[in-house]
Amino acid sequence: MTTITRNQAAAIASGTPPVEDPGGETWMMTYLDMMTLLLVVTMAMLALAGKSHELARHSAKSNGPAVFSVKRLTTLDPPGALLLVPQAPAPVVEPEPEPEPEPEPEPEPVAVVEPEPPKPTTQDLLNELPLDKLGNDIEVVTNDSSVSFRISSEILFPSGQSDLSLGGLAVLRHLIPVLDSVPHKIIVAGHTDTQDIRNSRFPSNWELSGARAGSVVRYLQSNGIQPNRLAAIGYADTRPLADNAVAEGRARNRRVELILER
Repeated sequence: MTTITRNQAAAIASGTPPVEDPGGETWMMTYLDMMTLLLVVTMAMLALAGKSHELARHSAKSNGPAVFSVKRLTTLDPPGALLLVPQAPAPVVEPEPEPEPEPEPEPEPVAVVEPEPPKPTTQDLLNELPLDKLGNDIEVVTNDSSVSFRISSEILFPSGQSDLSLGGLAVLRHLIPVLDSVPHKIIVAGHTDTQDIRNSRFPSNWELSGARAGSVVRYLQSNGIQPNRLAAIGYADTRPLADNAVAEGRARNRRVELILER
């Protein structure tokens, strides 16, 4: 049985005399298989050459055996990729935390200083006193800081004595409601003239003036004036009001004054 190749069949169909092929087409198939194998080997070598540096870097990081896969062996890098130097990844800069706003300082409490009430004036003190009850034997004296009630010693005491007379008790009785109407302190001051007195009871005018002031204080206390409001002092003849050279001046200097302190 004679075998006709494809070339002979084509030549017979076209009317061309067939050319004899002593070897047949078997060599062609062998040639094509060899070329295909060479192409696959060449592509594999190129892939291995492109991935060698990447595999080495991954092996160094993982300290493990290199793993090869078909996908990795058959993947081609773009042209010029082998010439690129791998760049170190840029460090990640974390944003600095925003500082927390400082709390606003609490306002310091402001101390409220209440103004001191104004001290009453002398006129205010006079307006508080029922002066219409004093009578004619008590003289009211005012200055910038006090109000005084001046009484002659001739009315209050016998000459050279410190015991209150009946007339003196009557005068002081009119003064009690006036002094009791206000809470101010009361200073009772005794005054004498310059004539010396020398006896067993009063060696000098100091003792006489102090004793007379004490008698008035005892009377005021016994009639309801609080003792913590009272004070007695004797000035003798150190604070005269008039000339001690004449009788009228000496009579004016012999006195007791009750001073209301504002």
